[in-house]
Amino acid sequence: MELGKLIAPELKELLTDEPSAVRELATEFHPQDVADSLLEIDSAAVARALLSFPLEYSAQVFERLEEEKQVAVARELGIDSTVNIVSEMDADEVVGFFRLLPEPIVSKLLGRLAKVDPVTAAEVQELTQYGEYTAGGMMTSEFVEVPVGATVDETLNELRRNAALGLEVLDVVFVMDAGQKVVGYVPLRKLLMSQPGAPISEVMHHDLVSVPPEMDQEEVARTMARYDLNALPVVDQNGIMLGLITADDVIDVAMEEADEDAQRMGAIEPIEESYLSVSFWTYFRKRAPWLMVLFVGGFFTTTAMEVFSPILTSMTQLAFYVPLLISAGGNSGSQSATMIIRGLAVGDIDHGDALKVVRREVAQGVLLGLGLGMVGVIRALMGNDGMEMAALVGVTIVSIVTIGCTVGAVLPLILSRFGVDPATSSTPFIATLVDVLGIVVYLSLARLMLSGLAGIQVFG
Repeated sequence: MELGKLIAPELKELLTDEPSAVRELATEFHPQDVADSLLEIDSAAVARALLSFPLEYSAQVFERLEEEKQVAVARELGIDSTVNIVSEMDADEVVGFFRLLPEPIVSKLLGRLAKVDPVTAAEVQELTQYGEYTAGGMMTSEFVEVPVGATVDETLNELRRNAALGLEVLDVVFVMDAGQKVVGYVPLRKLLMSQPGAPISEVMHHDLVSVPPEMDQEEVARTMARYDLNALPVVDQNGIMLGLITADDVIDVAMEEADEDAQRMGAIEPIEESYLSVSFWTYFRKRAPWLMVLFVGGFFTTTAMEVFSPILTSMTQLAFYVPLLISAGGNSGSQSATMIIRGLAVGDIDHGDALKVVRREVAQGVLLGLGLGMVGVIRALMGNDGMEMAALVGVTIVSIVTIGCTVGAVLPLILSRFGVDPATSSTPFIATLVDVLGIVVYLSLARLMLSGLAGIQVFG
């Protein structure tokens, strides 16, 4: 991105004064750096730049532009120039771009694409039948395949032929039987180390890991990480290979999911665009509803304190410890929630582990609470608040931290069980819930443990 910002002024000047010189950038800079530089330039100038580049290079730059910029640039390019560029892109990248556009525009583009590149158009139509966030929606339909009766030499020749056609994935070949079912695969490294005349059936690996087209993209990412794969085949129920998911696609998914979870955990409706590209009012609308929910949730904390106001009025030093105690609960709950949400996301935890998780977090809460409670007791004694107050602070901290750990662990599990993104149980929500419970526990214990408050009626 930094290099992109550096070359942006030069590119803008060239587009104005010497458009023909722009073509030279294709031999000097990576397409990603040029795409970054074009973010600083208006869409009409970006369109002129893409028309100046070699077509294949333009496609590489275009597919790296941010989604909002892609749409704006396509509008400047027009139907014919846009089709020429997308015809050089992989089918899965084209599908991603088409999903940003209105249906009438997609129909026009697809119709023109069918005339310019019928193979890519057919692949795009096939991929659009799958959901956007599924294995089918992520895959590319281009991969190298050979029949099970081929030899190593014939397989290498097939690789060379596909390399000349610009195929993306060349480090693995898939082996098909007579019914076009995938029966194995061969890494390029093993091909190079094998005898040219050896049958591919003797060289191939049989331990094929594959996924169905309807699998959710998060599960796809977990599968690739679990088996340490660079490419993952997508097969239908009959074992026929439909396409291939590559590591770069999964990296994109992982980054998207991480961004979404991070925003949800901050109580913000997920924003796909970059911080500075999203409009001010869109950003406001994404934040305001959640802040309002959290603000209203804070009413319960106020209500709890009002209910126990006779106790707070009778012994004012109780109020001094409220921020300390509820923050301990909120922090412990946030820690537990973060670990459980991550565990659910990467597949380390499933719903069958709920009892184990609860037992573990209760034990953690008690142990952590004892440690914090000892510090709290020392603080109360140093403040000359007396042994009774010190004991109250210690017992309350143990109780609140245990509650915080338990709530922080249980809430994501419950939400996940009902199909809700567990990241929705974000830090602010956990903190708000634990605050309320903490106030109730603290002041209830105060009424029971402090002899001077024994005669006070909480509700009157």
